[in-house]
Amino acid sequence: MSKNLNSEFEDTIAALSTPQGIGAIGVIRLSGKSSIEIANSIFKGKNLLGQKSHTIHFGKIIDDKTVIDEVLISIFIAPRSFTKENIIEISSHGSPFILQKILKLLISKGARLAKAGEFTKRAFLNGQFDLTQAESVADLINSDSEATHMAAMNQMRGGFSKRIKVLRTELIHFASMIELELDFSEEDVEFANRDQLTELVLKLQKEIHKLIESFSVGNVIKNGVPTVIAGKPNSGKSTLLNTLLEEEKAIVSEIPGTTRDFIEDQIHIKGISFRFIDTAGIREARDKIEAIGIKRTREKMKVASLIIYLIDLCNESIEEIGIEKTKLKKLGIPYLLTGNKTDKLKTDEITLVKNAFPEMIFISASNENNIEFLKEKLIQLVQLDTFKTGDTIITNVRHLEGLQNTQLALNDVMKGIENNVTGDFLAMDIRQALHYLGEITGEISTEDLLENIFSKFCIGK
Repeated sequence: MSKNLNSEFEDTIAALSTPQGIGAIGVIRLSGKSSIEIANSIFKGKNLLGQKSHTIHFGKIIDDKTVIDEVLISIFIAPRSFTKENIIEISSHGSPFILQKILKLLISKGARLAKAGEFTKRAFLNGQFDLTQAESVADLINSDSEATHMAAMNQMRGGFSKRIKVLRTELIHFASMIELELDFSEEDVEFANRDQLTELVLKLQKEIHKLIESFSVGNVIKNGVPTVIAGKPNSGKSTLLNTLLEEEKAIVSEIPGTTRDFIEDQIHIKGISFRFIDTAGIREARDKIEAIGIKRTREKMKVASLIIYLIDLCNESIEEIGIEKTKLKKLGIPYLLTGNKTDKLKTDEITLVKNAFPEMIFISASNENNIEFLKEKLIQLVQLDTFKTGDTIITNVRHLEGLQNTQLALNDVMKGIENNVTGDFLAMDIRQALHYLGEITGEISTEDLLENIFSKFCIGK
C-alpha cells in the first residue's frame, strides 16, 4: 500500500449513509480508529469508550449545551466491522438540518467527510473482500429487479472470485515450474511438462470462454433488455406500450404517423428488466420530421436485443406480412411477429393468418387480450437458462475485458508451446495471463484503477 493510502487510512471518515432528503430516520457512519472517541465527545448517555462491539446505545447528541437530537449509536469494533476498522453508526431523526448539524459536529471534532465509495474501498484494502466483491456492493445498491439482485448477491458472496482464484492458482503452479527451469537453464532440465501445460491452458481457455460468453446474459440482467416495438403506422405500437406499462405514456390516435420520435420506459417481467421503446411507424415518409423518426426507428431496431413487430391484422395482407417477416429475419435479431387487433377480426380470418404464420402471436393491445402470453414469449427469447441454473455469470465490463485479455495471453502461451519457444518466453506470457486475472480480483491493482472504481459509488458506502 502506498504512503498516500496509508495517510488516508489514519483519518476517521464520516458521511450520511441514508439517502438525501427528509425521512423518518437518517444514519451517519464513521470509520477509523478515532471513531468511538469522536462520537463519544458529542454524545450524552453511556460512555462509549470501553463498550462492547455490536451494541446499541440510546442518548443525546450535544453541541456545547444544546441538544441536537435523541439518537441511537451502534458500535462495531475492529476488525468485526464492514471496513475492519472501528465503526460508529448514528441513527437520528431524518431531518436534513439535524443530519447536517451532526456531520458538522463530527468534522469539528476531527473527522473528515468521506469520499465517494471510501467505506467500501477501505473494506477492500483491509482484506474484507476482493475487488469483484467490492464492486458487487454498488450493483446490489443499484439492483432494481430480482435478477439484478440475485446476480449481485452471487458476486458479493464470492462466486465469481472463487472461479478466478482457482484458475489463477492452477496457472501459478506451472509458472513457478517454468521459473525454476530458468534457474537451471544451463543443465537443460524440464520441470514443467509441456503436455500437461497444454492440457491446463486448454482447460483454462474453455473456462474463460464460458465466462466471457455469459456476459451476454449478464449484460441483459444488469442493464435490462432493450426491446423495440416496431411496425407500420397505426398498427397499435403506442397502445401496446401503454398496455405493457399500465399507464398512458404514449399518445394514441387513429391518425397514422402520430409517433414521430421514440418513447422509452422500463418495466420488470418475472424479475427481468425490459426497456420498451415505442417507435415511429415504418412507411414512406410524408415529411422531413417523419423521415427522421423512421430513420431513428431503423437505427433502434439494429441495436435492439429484441423486437416486437406489430402487424395490423385488419389492414395487412398475408403477402405484405411475408415481405415484412423477410426484412426482419435479415436483421439477425430475435423478434416476435405479433398480430394485433384480434378483437376486430372473425375467428376464420385469424385462422387463415395463423396457418400462414404459425409462429405469430395474436393479441389485442386495446383489450389487453393475450398480453400475458406475449410477456412469456419475451422471457423465453431472453434465454436466461445459464442464469437460472446458478452458474457464474459476468455482469461487469471491466471483468469482461480482463478475461478477454487473459484469453489473448493464453493464446500466446499455446503458440509458444506449439513453436517450442524457450522457457523464458513461455514464462513471460504466463505472467501476463496471471497479471490480467489478478487485476480482476484486485490482487494486482493501481491507485488509478481503485479511484476509478470507487468514485462511482455513492458517498456513505
